[in-house]
Amino acid sequence: MISKKSAALGAVVLILVTAFLTAFLTIQVGTYIDIRNGNRVIVSKQDYQLLNTYYRKLETVRRDIESNYIEETNREDLFEGAIKGMVASLGDPYSYYLNDEELEDFNIATSGTYQGIGVSIEKSEDNLIMIFQVFKNSPAMEAGLLTGDKIIKVDGEDVDWSVYEQAVARMKTGEPGSTVNITVLRDGEMIDYTVRRDIVELPDLEYEMLEDDIGYIWLYSFDGAAAKNFKNAIEDLKKKDMKGLVLDLRGNGGGLLEVCREIADVLLPEGLVVYSESRSGKRTEYKSDSEELGIPLVVLVNEYSASASEVLAGAVQDYGAGTIIGTTTYGKGVVQTMRPYRDGGALKLTTYKYFTPKGRDINQKGIEPDIKVEMTEEAKEFLKENPRESLPIQLDAPLLKGIEEIKLKLERPAAQ
Repeated sequence: MISKKSAALGAVVLILVTAFLTAFLTIQVGTYIDIRNGNRVIVSKQDYQLLNTYYRKLETVRRDIESNYIEETNREDLFEGAIKGMVASLGDPYSYYLNDEELEDFNIATSGTYQGIGVSIEKSEDNLIMIFQVFKNSPAMEAGLLTGDKIIKVDGEDVDWSVYEQAVARMKTGEPGSTVNITVLRDGEMIDYTVRRDIVELPDLEYEMLEDDIGYIWLYSFDGAAAKNFKNAIEDLKKKDMKGLVLDLRGNGGGLLEVCREIADVLLPEGLVVYSESRSGKRTEYKSDSEELGIPLVVLVNEYSASASEVLAGAVQDYGAGTIIGTTTYGKGVVQTMRPYRDGGALKLTTYKYFTPKGRDINQKGIEPDIKVEMTEEAKEFLKENPRESLPIQLDAPLLKGIEEIKLKLERPAAQ
């Protein structure tokens, strides 16, 4: 994989094996440190037995690595690897530990600007690094990378999801203008690309007025200033006499739930937008007020519409406030909580599952569209051959169907 030699991979395996042990010990010691009797720390018999067993094994493995591994080791790296391994043992692709550098990168990425090639990634079903979104006007788009591509090599080194952090670091680390070689798997074919690194501006959305006074908003994410920009776009389209709206959530991987609620508040009547539940049954509700858009609405989705996109589409569907068109969404119905630590780093942990207003659990199921429309083969070929260009409306079957549906909605009152 991304490591220099197979021996290094062996060390990673050892680190992962000790993951639970290290983190458990750290948590337990932190719990008991204030319960003292002189120089002794008081713990229950059960906890003492656990600490004794796991600490002994942890120390044995640590000494073996530090004494016998073929290269010099860094104890902080071993400790961090153990923490990452423990979180990875959950088997949850949305939960992971971030060190200080990774946390800084995460905060920058969600704020709207970062250095890299301009893609978002997710874990594929076959444990590969899948490109979930290619940002408009990014180096990745210029190079020809497409949503759905699976990254299998970075600078000639094999990669998969087990080393995605190293792969991402290698893709982004370098001065703006430098390049990285990426090999992707697309429709069974391996394709090589040379991609420039740059400072990437992440757009929230773009919008325009289509034919017959139909507004169109393509919302890229629910991060940063997306809610504010969405409201501004709605107001601008209203000034242009918008009579219907097509909201495009295709390729939108989600973002902040509160931003989603604010956008839903513009579109929906008063009531529940979404609610989340923890393992203990704690329920948190997100609601909209009585003001709503009040015009025909169509929401476009596809298999890369995830998380907050599914929350919004599900709420629109439950209220009957619009028509969902496209293909079944990704199926990410869980919420992560970021838990920063005083001594550095943070844990991004799945803590809640969310439900639509009618109580639908969409995790690993997705939102089924009201009208199923897939991208045509002609459209797919166009994007492959012209990756730097947007798909023309005349080739965009879901969008054409959305426009048709809006027109039908506008005609119905006059026919009654």
